[in-house]
Amino acid sequence: MTRTALLTARILLSTVTLANAGSLGRPCTTTPQNQWLSLDVLQAKVEALGYKVQKAKLKAACGELYTIGRNGGRIELFVDPTSGAIVGKP
Repeated sequence: MTRTALLTARILLSTVTLANAGSLGRPCTTTPQNQWLSLDVLQAKVEALGYKVQKAKLKAACGELYTIGRNGGRIELFVDPTSGAIVGKP
């Protein structure tokens, strides 16, 4: 029974960690979605900062961009969809 409880706790903790990483644990903006920039504009703003965007999506009121940095490493960025400002790098 202890082993089952430990496994259940481990699964729950990993689920919570993934949920927080996906949205930084908070929205990037409270501005209505009809006032957000398009994904193309968000991608252009991030690329102007020197990142190469591989994939972009909107999730939990954040722009979530999967990029390659200047050093060639993969970097996930969270951006404010109203301005394109980077608000987090998990």
